[in-house]
Amino acid sequence: MRTMLSALTNILLIGAAGFVAADAGAAEFIVKASTVTEMKAVYGQVESRAILPARARISGTVSSVRVSEGAQVGKGDVIATVVDDKLALQLRAADAKIAALDSQLDSARVDLQRAQDLLAKGAAAQSRVDAAKTQFDVVTNQLAAAIAEKAVIEQSTREGDVLAPADGRVLTVPVAAGSVIMAGEPAARVASGQYYLRLSLPERHAVEITEGARVDIGERGTGTNAGFVKASEGRIAKVYPEIENGRVIADVEVADIGTYFVNERTLVSIPVAKRTMLGVPPEALRIVHGIDYVTVETADGPLEVAVVLGGEFQDAGQPRIEILSGLADGDKVILP
Repeated sequence: MRTMLSALTNILLIGAAGFVAADAGAAEFIVKASTVTEMKAVYGQVESRAILPARARISGTVSSVRVSEGAQVGKGDVIATVVDDKLALQLRAADAKIAALDSQLDSARVDLQRAQDLLAKGAAAQSRVDAAKTQFDVVTNQLAAAIAEKAVIEQSTREGDVLAPADGRVLTVPVAAGSVIMAGEPAARVASGQYYLRLSLPERHAVEITEGARVDIGERGTGTNAGFVKASEGRIAKVYPEIENGRVIADVEVADIGTYFVNERTLVSIPVAKRTMLGVPPEALRIVHGIDYVTVETADGPLEVAVVLGGEFQDAGQPRIEILSGLADGDKVILP
């Protein structure tokens, strides 16, 4: 019996010595309060800086449409062509009028020359020359007016081309070949300018939303059920001073967002508040029967303390687990 007790005592002493040696070689982590930024995932809607209509300049029938929805166009590109059959008739009438006035002008020129010749010979009065000169000037002015009228008709004919108002992407084409369109009606809508994300947030976040703050943009097609997956970063470019229906409006600038659809919605994680929390490295935790423990160095030696955990966060680039209760600022945690 004495031999068995002696052997058991030796085993306990060896185990205690091993525990002390492990504690002596263990690292310590001092718990410090960290200020972290709280992020909130909201939906942002893709908007274009400008959506310009490409309007018809004359009334008529659409003879052809050269673009479709989603096409990229440059400023001045022909989107559609409008034809007014009356313009061709007016152009022929203008040509006939000009031809008639040309004949009248030739006749007036001959009459003027004859009157001047007779005046030189003393066979005609000066009044006849003045009348011929007046008739010649009248016909000349009528011809100039007819040419100007023809130029107006030709310009109207050229204005049958509906031109893109700016560089951008065609959103809608509400006309088709053969349809009738009036002057001023849009033949297409072009999204011009840089795309951005429009956010609508509850007004309780109005104070925390600041221009220039960095935000995280989620992957396309992800939602709240799939969780937030960061794909890129953006910047709050503008916070509007007016709150509408209890919502504050903000715009986010994002690079390489031109492939998105206009009015497409995507998740955006934005900073809404800051708070102080305690955290420990993940390796400091130990689970026993479903309860989380950390080892704290006290005046009486190491002590196992049960803690309640929060979420994960980054402190100076290092992963940390938030401790909701069980630890205080300045506690020394023994790391394994």
